[in-house]
Amino acid sequence: MAAGKKRYDMLTDHPGKALLFFAIPMIFGNLFQQLYNITDSVVVGQFVGEQALAAVGASYAITNVFIAIAIGGGNGSAVVVSQFLGAGKIAKMKTAVFTTLINFLVIGICLGVFGIMFHETILWLVNTPEDIFADAALYLAIYFVGLPFLFMYNVQASIFNSLGDSKTPLRLLIFSSLLNIVLDLVFVINFGLAVRGVAVATLIAQGISAVLSFMILMRKLKGYQEEQKYRYYDRDMMVSMVRIAIPSTVQQSIVQMGILLVQSVVNSFGSAVLAGYSAGTRIESISIVPMLAMGNAMATFAAQNIGAGKLERIREGYKMCYITVLSVGAALCVLYQLFGGVFVSLFLEDGSGEAYAVGLEYVHFLAFFYSFIGLKSTTDGLLRGAGDVAAFTIANLVNLSIRVIVTNVFAPIYGIQVAWMAVPLGWAANYLISFSWYLTGKWKKVRVIDR
Repeated sequence: MAAGKKRYDMLTDHPGKALLFFAIPMIFGNLFQQLYNITDSVVVGQFVGEQALAAVGASYAITNVFIAIAIGGGNGSAVVVSQFLGAGKIAKMKTAVFTTLINFLVIGICLGVFGIMFHETILWLVNTPEDIFADAALYLAIYFVGLPFLFMYNVQASIFNSLGDSKTPLRLLIFSSLLNIVLDLVFVINFGLAVRGVAVATLIAQGISAVLSFMILMRKLKGYQEEQKYRYYDRDMMVSMVRIAIPSTVQQSIVQMGILLVQSVVNSFGSAVLAGYSAGTRIESISIVPMLAMGNAMATFAAQNIGAGKLERIREGYKMCYITVLSVGAALCVLYQLFGGVFVSLFLEDGSGEAYAVGLEYVHFLAFFYSFIGLKSTTDGLLRGAGDVAAFTIANLVNLSIRVIVTNVFAPIYGIQVAWMAVPLGWAANYLISFSWYLTGKWKKVRVIDR
């Protein structure tokens, strides 16, 4: 069945080795993915001003919800692709790939049109401060124009990962992220386009990345020799994908939905606090990358081994994920306690104002709890790879509810600090629910494909 050389095999190599070699390119790839919005924030924060940073920050919480929809839906559909690949059913695997691409192209276009029509309404609903509203609306409108490109790239990245190829998305992200950085600097510094410039730079970089990704994926699929003719669309397969993709989308978007719903409370504290909070959330988004990558790696690992009928390998891989996320969590805690101020200063020119103080407090507090989201993500990934979607959907909804309710009820009384104190409470509750379900072993009995 074939396709390219790699240094690991999900079905035969030691689980720790397979997961590590697969996850490392995903971690770097996701870090470069974060560079899109982080670069926008750094450039406008340093070369335009605090209000421009707040405007991009107000849009960031909204755009990340749509990114999460693309990633979550792609990851959910990729479970079917992985299981067909593990079972050696190449024609059905290719049918699953094309069905996924068509579905998400349509979804991306529809959501892009929706966003262009209602972006100002969305900003109004989350209480965006008046002094940054115009810039935030401009940034968001341009971003929605490129939403189909964003959807197609992220879905294609999920498909590459489901095929066991995490290096191609990394190479594409390195290219597009560097392109985005260059365009940000040119449009903002040379042409003085401010917020408009960083939005257009993101649009161009995402568009080129999506087209290149599609061309590479089509070439890769030709390397797999199918046993029978595949189809470009299968309605029955689409239904199976939707059953997994919807909960997976919920899982991926929970963090971002929580940030968006909390954003309306944060916005009420003013643009200075919002700028500091935006800096803190950018640092958080970088910090959780290895945790989410391990969860996605565990999902692919579980799906392929379930498709091949090798359930005994999954538990060992799960243990290796624990070692990884706990080690990374401890390292991040030490890093941010010692150098948190350095990271916050990347986003804020003034290292002594209210915005800086808010961002630094955010970073120092959350640094103690990043292992929580690693444990949650790994356990959710195992369940998602098995196609057992009910338990981790409930767990993620509990996560979201805790963040939103605690922030909305207590932040107006006790201050902005409640917004980030609620985060580890949600992560911990999510993990406990998913882990309890994992212990039942019922995920082993779920059937996604016919074997």
